[in-house]
Amino acid sequence: MKIPEEVTAAWGDMQGPAVLTTISEDRVPNSIYATCVSLFDTDKVLVANNKFDKTLRNISANDQASVLFITSKRKAYQIKGKVRYDTHGAAYDNMKTWNRSDLPGFGVAVLEVKSVYSGAEKLL
Repeated sequence: MKIPEEVTAAWGDMQGPAVLTTISEDRVPNSIYATCVSLFDTDKVLVANNKFDKTLRNISANDQASVLFITSKRKAYQIKGKVRYDTHGAAYDNMKTWNRSDLPGFGVAVLEVKSVYSGAEKLL
């Protein structure tokens, strides 16, 4: 599903790191700060794997995840969807163009957008 224009505009005003939340096989959530993130195509969020451990295990066990970010105006957005892990292909190649060169970029978490919220308001 295409990310709403309001959210793509807000992405450009993101303050601080995003938060990636994945879910373990036992249904336990795990959240990490993600500083190397980008929108991809019109319907995906990419998160570079520079130090994933538990996150990578969770992606293998459960395909549901979310990315949360906040803007300079203190407005929060949460993007939810299915996540997969790529070590080659278009998303991986794209990540290699913006991930910092001093970081390993082992792979990329690809969140395919299914719903988007700003606070309690469902945008998609």
